Amino acid sequence: MNSLNSQLQRISDCDTALCLFCNRQSRHLLIRNAFRLISRLGDGVFWYALMAALLWHDQAYALPAVLHMLAVALAGTLIYKLIKAKTLRPRPFNVHPAIICTGNALDQFSFPSGHTLHAASFSIIIVFYFPGLAWLVLPFAALVALSRPILGLHYPSDVLAGAALGASIAVASFWLV
Repeated sequence: MNSLNSQLQRISDCDTALCLFCNRQSRHLLIRNAFRLISRLGDGVFWYALMAALLWHDQAYALPAVLHMLAVALAGTLIYKLIKAKTLRPRPFNVHPAIICTGNALDQFSFPSGHTLHAASFSIIIVFYFPGLAWLVLPFAALVALSRPILGLHYPSDVLAGAALGASIAVASFWLV
């Protein structure tokens, strides 16, 4: 049992150290402002604007993709809010004084990253329906994920869990569609 506890502590220490490293990057004004913008766009602005653009450009052809994304958004929101309510993991800036919050927290809990969950799930769905948009959505999703520890809002493990959950929800949704 002590071995397991020490391994878990090492993982936690690495998670915190990586979070600190990422967060230190936000001390640079250009990096901080760029990732604030990316995070803000990742609140939904980018994804919903993309859905509107797809509907405008491709009209009825885009409707299945947009409806699929909306259904996954609802499922993802329900799942991550349930998990956050059960785990109650505080955000890194609330636990470690060296981590400075340079973004806006949408709630008080850290695990999992909802921004990353949605970025991963939406990217998978968009690339399935519109493979030619991979060049746009995949780098954006990666930047959204990276923005969370840089801004001090999430640990890297929160981001990894959000990406895994988002990908799982998206893949499972194809079985239901």
